[in-house]
Amino acid sequence: MKFYDIFNGDADGICSLHQLRLDEPRDAELVTGVKRDTALVARVDAQAGDSLTVLDVSLRSNAAAVARALQLGASIEYFDHHAAGELPLHPAFRAHIDTAPDICTSLIVDSHLAGRHRLWAVVAAFGDNLVESAIRAAQPLELDHTELARLHELGEAINYNAYGESIDDLHYHPADLYQLIAPYRDPRHFIFDEPVFEVLKQAGAEDLARAEDLQPEFANDAAALYVLPDAAWSRRVNGVFSNRLAQAEPQRAHAVLVTKADGYVVSVRAPRSNPVGAETLCSVFSTGGGRQAAAGINHLPQQDLARFADAFRAAYK
Repeated sequence: MKFYDIFNGDADGICSLHQLRLDEPRDAELVTGVKRDTALVARVDAQAGDSLTVLDVSLRSNAAAVARALQLGASIEYFDHHAAGELPLHPAFRAHIDTAPDICTSLIVDSHLAGRHRLWAVVAAFGDNLVESAIRAAQPLELDHTELARLHELGEAINYNAYGESIDDLHYHPADLYQLIAPYRDPRHFIFDEPVFEVLKQAGAEDLARAEDLQPEFANDAAALYVLPDAAWSRRVNGVFSNRLAQAEPQRAHAVLVTKADGYVVSVRAPRSNPVGAETLCSVFSTGGGRQAAAGINHLPQQDLARFADAFRAAYK
């Protein structure tokens, strides 16, 4: 029997797994990658008796690999907040899925664990740009404003590290970052004891400053679209930049496109005042998906740029 922990490389995936393993330590093989590397279950050569825990990657993107693992005799526990499609009807499959726009996977895990490691769920919710949800989850913890602000910064820093075309774009491999976090029951101790936080905070600020110098391709009261250049800093910062835009203009939808050799990577944020429609919009395109508040397209061909811009304007007007 072998254990696998399969998780998104962003703040939500890392903090979800961390909560679970603080509660139930397990020697498992880690399977993760950059944020947009979501088809992770297929990397596992599952055998009869193996146990797979999957966190914060869409079941829709992993449906075939999940079905194959179950057929081979593995068991799967699945935690996620993305659009899932049809759930497998199998006795060895347990799902904890909630697609509400104010929920992230770490908050689902927090509920599953009855709040036993909630500080890390707060970090994840901040990282996923669910600021109101993070503050609401933190209320029973009686944190002061400084502590809450530091957890917000940590969530954004961990999330920033997940964005890139490949692992080479990142400052830390997500598995390595998880292992650095793993000894810490309290994220406040991690902030002060490990240099990682300051490294990511400083690097993120530098990348964000470059992005903020750019002008949108178009902008009106309802929507704005930005195109970033083909550069490692662009690939790293596009998620944080998208979230900052959404925070600054909560009535407006935002699309941030990062140029690549044969097209674009797309991030969409629905208006925070009405967080719906992003997944519906992105799913029209072959590599699109996500959730209603925030979604993306892994590869938008150059010839589809005008079609996407028109669809984006039509969705948010």
